[in-house]
Parts: sequence; structure tokens; C-alpha cells
Amino acid sequence: MSLRCGIVGLPNAGKSTIFNALTHSNVAAENYPFCTIKPNFGIVKVPDFRLGKLTKLVNPERVIHANIEFIDIAGLVPGASKGDGLGNQFLSHIRETNAILNVFRCFENINVPYSNGGNINPISDIEIIETELILADIQTAERMLFRFNKIRNQENSNIIKVLETCIDNLNIGKSIRTLDIFSKNYSLLSSAFITAKPILYIANVDDNASLNKKLLNEIDSFVKKRQSGLIKINASLESEIVNLTNEDRLFIAMEMGIQEPALNHLIRFAFNLLGLQTYFTVGNKEVRAWTIPINTTASRAAGIIHSDFERGFIRAQTISYKDFIEFKGEIGAKKAGKLRLEGKEYLVNDGDIMHFLFNI
Repeated sequence: MSLRCGIVGLPNAGKSTIFNALTHSNVAAENYPFCTIKPNFGIVKVPDFRLGKLTKLVNPERVIHANIEFIDIAGLVPGASKGDGLGNQFLSHIRETNAILNVFRCFENINVPYSNGGNINPISDIEIIETELILADIQTAERMLFRFNKIRNQENSNIIKVLETCIDNLNIGKSIRTLDIFSKNYSLLSSAFITAKPILYIANVDDNASLNKKLLNEIDSFVKKRQSGLIKINASLESEIVNLTNEDRLFIAMEMGIQEPALNHLIRFAFNLLGLQTYFTVGNKEVRAWTIPINTTASRAAGIIHSDFERGFIRAQTISYKDFIEFKGEIGAKKAGKLRLEGKEYLVNDGDIMHFLFNI
């Protein structure tokens, strides 16, 4: 599956710094507007402790993680929906993503100009981004409405009502993903509108605890109203830690009382934000995590590996991750009666270990 998260925000919010830390890249992250012009792309492994435990049991030749692609997109400015700044490029790039990571600034630094002027104001920064995305969606909805109004039939009349509802709500500042009609019209709305994409808010903080607390308290309820998640990251610190040796990284983590890098939380959060889960295939040659949407059937999950698996699906030999670990692998789980034979309509659970039987 192609999983793409677009990193957006105002200039100098820390987008490129977070992207570099996530992807171990070295793209430009200078303190001036539009340092990023063309989007940068990076593939990141999804951290999953279960792969480590499965590997210890099976000792395979190779281990393959689930992946997410992160895209560092040019900084947005007011008027982007009208083409100001790099607005048209920004909007076209974000349309190609599956989810949005909205990075906003929660730190003061006289050496890093604040693009919004005055005191640091995260809520204002978020609203600028959201306003431009909403304005872009209004334009999209109006174009669609004009097209469907040309041919009046029952099906188009239903779509027209949906689009009119979208326009009414967009005009009062509501994103498509928050509307009651969204789930009922998911296939139409999710592919057409930017504000239909799931969003994660990322507060870029520093070591100033009092400033961080004040600003984060202000935005916590603000984000909850938007049915979204919030995570805080010290982008500067994370970018330094990621370049250390494993030994130095462990030492810094112990000194600061950090269980794992905040970036790992971000990656997993983005994975969950997309409504995804993982099943595993386990063997001597390979232990592999496969990415599927939640509520995927066994036959569709098989098709992720190869279309022949789905077309000729017979059944799936299935063991839960918990049972696989508890009974020391497939043989032990089978002896304990924990290996199940599931049909094509079985809804795969996160962590299932699966072996597909098929015939074509």
C-alpha cells in the first residue's frame, strides 16, 4: 500500500527539521521562508517491538517492517488558496497524501524569525493553515457542484445535496472530516477534499517548560474539537539524537528519562491515524509486517501479498501474536489448539500471524 503523510506548516515551523530526523535525511532546513520549494520524500520504518520478538523465536534470514512515506511540503502563507507564495504547488502536493501532519511552532528563538509576526501564537498558525485548506476545498466543491448541476438525475441530485451541505459547512470553517455526512459519503468526499484527510497536530517545542505548558494548554481543547490528535516534539533535540551512535543515544535517553524517541510515537501515531493495522507472515526466510486497513477480510489481506492469493483464496491458517509468543512459535501454538482456519470473510486482527492457502 502507498501510505503518504504530508508535513505542512508555516515557514520556520520546523517541518524540514522533523523530516530530517524522521528520515535520517539532510535536506535544507534554513531560517528563511520557502527554504523548501520542491517536496522532499522519505520512507520510514514503522517501529514495532513485535517484530523483534518474532525474530528471536524464528531467527529468519531477513526482517521487513511496515513503511510510511513522509513528504516535506513547502511552507504555507496566507493567500495560498489564491496562489500566493507557493500555494498552488503546496495544495497540489498535499492532495496526493493520505494524511496531514500540521507542524506549528511552540518555541522562541531570536535567530529563527517567526513568520506570523509578534508573539508565538500556535492557534493562529493552525488557523492560517486550516483556512487556506478550507478555501481550497470550497473552490473544489463549487467546481464539482457546477459539473453535477449540468446533468440532473436522481443520483446527481443526491450528490448535489451533499456538496451543498459541504459548502455551507466549509463557509463557517468546518472541515469535511468533522461532518456527520462524511462517513456516509466517504468514497465521494475522501478522494476530493483536502480537509477530509485525517490530521495530526505536531507542537514543535523546546526546553522552555513554562512556555511549552502555557501554549500546549491553549491548544489542547482546540485540537480536541477538531477530532484530531496532538503530539509534541523537540525537533531540534530529536534531529541531534538521531545522528548519535546507538551507545550515545542510549546514554542521552537514560539521562533524560526517555523510554524511546518521540519520533517513534509520531510514526506509530501517523500509522494509526490512517486507520491501519499490521499482520505478519513468519518463516525461516522472512518475518514480515504487512499493512492493511482495519476491518480487512482475510482474502483482501492475502491480496496485499499477491493478487493470485486473493483470487484463489481457500483459507488462512491464523495464530494470534499473543498465542504465537506464549507457545513459542507455530508448532507450540498448534499443539495448544491455537491455530485457527479462517475463511475469506474473516476480519483480520492486528498482530495476526497468517499463512494463506490458495489454488489458481
